[in-house]
Amino acid sequence: MASTKEVIEKAKTFGSHNYAPFDLVLTRGEGAHVWDPEGKEYLDLLGGYSALNHGHKHPKIMAAAHAQLDKIAVVARCFLNEPLAEMAESLVKLSGLDRVMPMNSGAEAVESAIKVVRAWGVRVKGLAPHKAQIIVCSNNFHGRTTTVVSFSSEPYYREQFGPLTPGFTHVPFGDIEALENAITQDTVAFLAEPIQGEGGIVLPPPGWMAQVRELCTRKGIALIWDEVQTGLGRTGKMFAWQHEDAKPDLMTLGKALGGGVMPVSACVGKREFMDAIHPGEHGSTFGGSPFGMTIAKTALEVLVDEKLSERAAELGPKAMQRIRDAKLPGVKDVRGKGMLIGIELHPAMGGAHKLCEMLIKNGVLTKETRKHVLRLAPPLVISEADLMKGVDITIETIRQMYAQADQGAISASP
Repeated sequence: MASTKEVIEKAKTFGSHNYAPFDLVLTRGEGAHVWDPEGKEYLDLLGGYSALNHGHKHPKIMAAAHAQLDKIAVVARCFLNEPLAEMAESLVKLSGLDRVMPMNSGAEAVESAIKVVRAWGVRVKGLAPHKAQIIVCSNNFHGRTTTVVSFSSEPYYREQFGPLTPGFTHVPFGDIEALENAITQDTVAFLAEPIQGEGGIVLPPPGWMAQVRELCTRKGIALIWDEVQTGLGRTGKMFAWQHEDAKPDLMTLGKALGGGVMPVSACVGKREFMDAIHPGEHGSTFGGSPFGMTIAKTALEVLVDEKLSERAAELGPKAMQRIRDAKLPGVKDVRGKGMLIGIELHPAMGGAHKLCEMLIKNGVLTKETRKHVLRLAPPLVISEADLMKGVDITIETIRQMYAQADQGAISASP
């Protein structure tokens, strides 16, 4: 096995530089634990940005994957396969929606929802072609394809990649009045995350999701919830919209749908919207493969059988309360839902990326978002003991970081 240094050198020499990873190589994982080539063990509190809700190498998912590999892995979509039919049935029953369009990445699921709702706008709502407008939220993150970055409000994500795709309008996240004022006769949908993950673990005001559902129904536009990061148990419900019974017309899923094994995503929706796409207008070579669908169906079974949503609802608040009770200097806010937790640092602390580097040295893995927010999104299978151990290490590391920071600047802030 190559050493950490050898892997880093080879990756930097031959790989593209669209990521700036930590100088850490991971070679093995199990549950909420991972190891580097030298055998050092780390506690994973990032959970693959929620792709690892089931943890690393979940035994039931791995067994199903191996069994399917012995049968058939890929089937062209001009043919049918049993795992696709079974996964679609499972996801329809779980979501209460009608149809499933399988894809690979979360961004593909979002692109699919955009195409579906634009087709619905023309074929059902009666708009002229190329006139459909979609309302999105400022501070959003929905992926990195050209169309998706076109409606990002973050200049860094868009400025090098024009010309950008038109057809999107921004409103502030959580502002129901601004959303209503933005709706026009050409509006076909409102697309938003129930909780903004990459935006800094930002929660909307209580009741906002329900208000959005009522408004979209009243105005005759589609509601699309992007649940790629918040869905499948992460926030303490199977889907985050269930906290306010704000059932969408279309929903995007990804990350955890792949069971911690491979990329699997889906656009799930009500029949009247999904049927607006006709054969040949959209598709994916690998979306719906027997291998991926077997993994996804098993991942859904594990979520239900092991009550992982309930675990997130129980353990997440305990972790947040432990952090709050520590009354950490240099911490502006602790917020989240279920096991999606954000710890916002004072800017004078030097940025959450520095904290992540210190945590790696202390045996805990996580990642910052929006510069000053540390994200904790551990596998939902993590034991309470491991979670609290990771939280305690995080608390102590923040104290270490504060000791090195400009304490005068922090204490002088309002």
